[in-house]
Amino acid sequence: MVDWTPDLTRSDKPRYLAIAEAIAEDIGNGRLSAGDRLPPQRQLAARLAMDFTTVARGYVEAQRRGLVASRVGQGTFVKAPLRQQSTARGGVPALADLSMNLPPEPDDPALLARMREGVAEVSADLVALLRYQGFGGSRSDKAAAASWLARRGLAPAPERLFVVPGAHSALLGILSVLARPGDVVLAEALSYPGIRLIAAQLGIRLVGLAMDGDGVEPGAFDEACRTLQPKALYLNPVLHNPTTLTVPEARRAELAAIARRHRIAIIEDDAYGFVPAAPPPPLAAIAPELTWHVAGLSKCIGAGLRIAYVVAPDARSGWPFAAALRAASVMASPLTAAIATHWIEDGTADAILRFLRTETAARQRLAAEILAPGSYRADPLSFNLWLELPAPWTRSAFAGHMQSTGIGVVASDAFAADGNPPEAVRVCLGGPQGRDAIRGALEFMAHALGHPPEVSSTFL
Repeated sequence: MVDWTPDLTRSDKPRYLAIAEAIAEDIGNGRLSAGDRLPPQRQLAARLAMDFTTVARGYVEAQRRGLVASRVGQGTFVKAPLRQQSTARGGVPALADLSMNLPPEPDDPALLARMREGVAEVSADLVALLRYQGFGGSRSDKAAAASWLARRGLAPAPERLFVVPGAHSALLGILSVLARPGDVVLAEALSYPGIRLIAAQLGIRLVGLAMDGDGVEPGAFDEACRTLQPKALYLNPVLHNPTTLTVPEARRAELAAIARRHRIAIIEDDAYGFVPAAPPPPLAAIAPELTWHVAGLSKCIGAGLRIAYVVAPDARSGWPFAAALRAASVMASPLTAAIATHWIEDGTADAILRFLRTETAARQRLAAEILAPGSYRADPLSFNLWLELPAPWTRSAFAGHMQSTGIGVVASDAFAADGNPPEAVRVCLGGPQGRDAIRGALEFMAHALGHPPEVSSTFL
């Protein structure tokens, strides 16, 4: 460990910024070198006669600027050589945006080369892929979709299968067919924010149903069917966003039986259905005559593809759905649909899935090392944590505290279907940031959770 005490007397900036700038200055003048371990935060706080939180924030700011790296159980080390990093934040990268629930981005050179080769092969017929095509996908795209869906035990006839521009568009089309302004659609009490936005746009009343550890409570669903005359039940049953639970097969069967009894359509948003190696059977396999199955590729291959596969309950139901979505978006991009098809056919999609599972499991293990046991909910293969905050922390105070240090999290308000959000936040571990950035963010988060808000506050 280097014997380093920064000179903060020449700076009139907040002391946490002065610490970060002193690190940068001393790297530049050679006082600090690559690999030097900085003094422990508590030790430096004592030397400078300041509180620990200020020093911790200074180290976090230095990490955000790419000056240092934190290693679990070892300390904080100087990074070098410094690299210019372009970001949307004036050249200063955020520590970690943990707000978007994305899969980890592939960084394996062999996998990336394979992905690029597939894109190059698809581009050989580029001109044809730039033309308008019929809605619902080409014959080859539907064949690849059917092959992909077969992994979930589904074998839809071609007239029930549609290739569409993303799950969000699919949900918009389905809801526009099933419900009218003022109608009720049921959902989990905590639901995907996108379904809330779509319901609001269409003037649909979204009603949240009570949940337990297995998902929507059957009694709550049955009661709502009898009293509210809903048009549909929306579910995100695998690695539920945001709580990470997966609805077991027995509960799925109970919900399907209630839907049959009341003749209620089911919208199954299977966004994460391909992430676990052996998930429960989809509701579309249990109650195919009632279920709209949406299998987006955003969470298992890549959000930029904007491709999803939709299975309608029957061919007749697919007609108004196709008309609604054609009016809204004309067609899915033939180019990205062809890339998805190629990757499914040549096994690249499977290789991406293997990478996602391995990397996600590693990030979840990292979270388990840093955060207190029992302080959050997660699955070994979920891209996020559901962090239930200890008193006296509130969701707004915690989210604001994290944001002040460049760490993005999402307060539970975004997920509450019809009010009453719990004191909790969603913390995402995927996306473009690497494990070092996630580790630093989680360490800062763990420290904050161990102190009341008035002690942890970084506002000046």
